[in-house]
Amino acid sequence: MAASTIKVPLSFASCSIGLLRHTLHQKIEALSQAGFDAIELSFPDLQAFANRHFGRDVPDDDYVSLCEAGVEVRKLCAGHGLKVLVLQPFSNFEGWPRGSKEREDAFARARGWIGIMDAVGTDILQVGSSDSEGITGNVSELAADLAELADMLAHRGHRLAYENWCWGTHASTWKQAWTIVQEANRANIGLCLDTFQTAGGEWGDPTTESGRIEEAGLTEQELDLSYSISLQELSKTIPAEKIYFLQISDAYRVSPPLEDKPDESGLRPRGRWSHDYRPLPFDGGYLPIGALVEAVLATGFRGWFSIEVFDGQFEKKYGDDLFGYAKKAMGSHVKLMGEVDTKKL
Repeated sequence: MAASTIKVPLSFASCSIGLLRHTLHQKIEALSQAGFDAIELSFPDLQAFANRHFGRDVPDDDYVSLCEAGVEVRKLCAGHGLKVLVLQPFSNFEGWPRGSKEREDAFARARGWIGIMDAVGTDILQVGSSDSEGITGNVSELAADLAELADMLAHRGHRLAYENWCWGTHASTWKQAWTIVQEANRANIGLCLDTFQTAGGEWGDPTTESGRIEEAGLTEQELDLSYSISLQELSKTIPAEKIYFLQISDAYRVSPPLEDKPDESGLRPRGRWSHDYRPLPFDGGYLPIGALVEAVLATGFRGWFSIEVFDGQFEKKYGDDLFGYAKKAMGSHVKLMGEVDTKKL
């Protein structure tokens, strides 16, 4: 396969490399050596860094300490030639009833995270579509919450990247997320698209033996057609400038399949699938992720790609070889781009 002529900047999510015993410094070092341009900074990684930096447990709402640690993370990344692309994952934010404690807490958390964004030097906050129960399904109200958050971010020159999580309560597809973004109608709100979230939501299913959606007797051919039509619509309706970044991962076929019901914590099957069964491309997965990449590139998008994986087999497959893993991730990106059908673009 010839090398792709399409060049894009490449990031890697800090939460997607290594295990609990590995430090953020070790992760940054490995990603820098492998040639990545940036990291998505995961809040748990920042908190773990702060714990080590201060020699104590730093609460997740001690924003003074987290910001101080964030300045050090910014220096660490700069020293390794990396930028901080985004702070993530900001979850379960939108849709709470007005006047509720949950809504009050969500906006207090937003104010704290905006301070962290300033400290680490990023201008993008990734907001995952809420999977909470008890939130409204009213698009106008969901959009109003995002618009209010976007206005807060705009005061600091920041942007909001809204991502459909395929187990989300009311925005599980790219189209639902895009509808909410359009309704919010703010210049600094766009999308974070994700190969897993779209292919895993519209084509894959961790609760079936085949690993595909089989509802209502849907045949494989009918499913492929439905997925293709959705991606064609994405290419034609989302402006490239409204895609802030594209996350890349695949998924393992789950055997035996997951039970088709929430677990004891209330997490839905696709949420469990997302958290533990998402390898690098060409590393054991099976989803049609290349088609989504082609659809995004067909919009004219040439912005950030970011690898975000959650591989429950990391210990067995890679152990402490962070650089080897980072190098393999870079190779998977090169191969994926080489397989993109440029005739469609």
